[in-house]
Amino acid sequence: MCYGQILLMEGLMSARIRLSSIHSFSSRQQNSILVPALPPKVTKRILISPTWIMRNPKSFNSIAASFQPLETSAETRFDNTLPSKEVLDVWRNADAVCFDVDSTVCVDEGIDELAEFCGAGEAVAEWTARAMSGSVPFEQALAARLSLFNPSLSQVKEFLEKRPPRLSPGIDALVKKLKDNNKNVFLVSGGFRQMINPIASILGIPLENIYANQLLFGSSGEFLGFDTKEPTSRSGGKATAVEQIRKVKGYNSLVMIGDGATDLEARKPGGADLFICYGGVQLRASVAAKADWLVFNFKDLINSLD
Repeated sequence: MCYGQILLMEGLMSARIRLSSIHSFSSRQQNSILVPALPPKVTKRILISPTWIMRNPKSFNSIAASFQPLETSAETRFDNTLPSKEVLDVWRNADAVCFDVDSTVCVDEGIDELAEFCGAGEAVAEWTARAMSGSVPFEQALAARLSLFNPSLSQVKEFLEKRPPRLSPGIDALVKKLKDNNKNVFLVSGGFRQMINPIASILGIPLENIYANQLLFGSSGEFLGFDTKEPTSRSGGKATAVEQIRKVKGYNSLVMIGDGATDLEARKPGGADLFICYGGVQLRASVAAKADWLVFNFKDLINSLD
């Protein structure tokens, strides 16, 4: 082992941080390095050259030591990571559970990934952050993002073939547990049905239990826009969708799980009785602070149903 490698290992051991192997975001090849473990939306955008590490071991050690695992640091900032008895009672007795998809069921933001595939990733990601924080109307952010790259039908199909959905750890087990407990599961998303249908198939969720947006294409496959009649295409749309689900199905109790401001909106009279914020991918402080229960691992929800 060379001197630079020894310094690197000593620095990482002294920092006592959890490590994980990640791949180059730009090439998606097998050359990997060790960096501090971070949520997927952070680690996938960190590019550190192994050559730079060996030339600057002290600088890298300082960077590594400054990182803290998301869950550990968050628990000191929020007082809702342990559910109250009332919250547990609602969760355990709910008739149905509605999941957000992007950064909840999946580790990616679907529209961001599609935009990246089409060459407009960075610009679209900025708009996504605004939309999820609630700083701009959702419909405005959705139209603006799509206008930056105007995906064609052929691009969407190619994207789905080359970039299959990446499920969040434990979501498949949680959905199975909910169904075993006779709870109905819905996907309520500001994303697009074309990209969510395959996810529902993997999880065994009926397509009629999807409430999401629809991309529109012309006869030659050219992009025309999105269906504005879908409730999830505008601000407050998820809340409207959840209200529809509850009214049509006649549920006595319903829970919403997600990471964004549009998910939090669904907790209202006639809508969701409980909002569980999932911070395992994206932790939005303004949303997490208002959640009935903040979780970082779906195992917590699974275990609470036993």
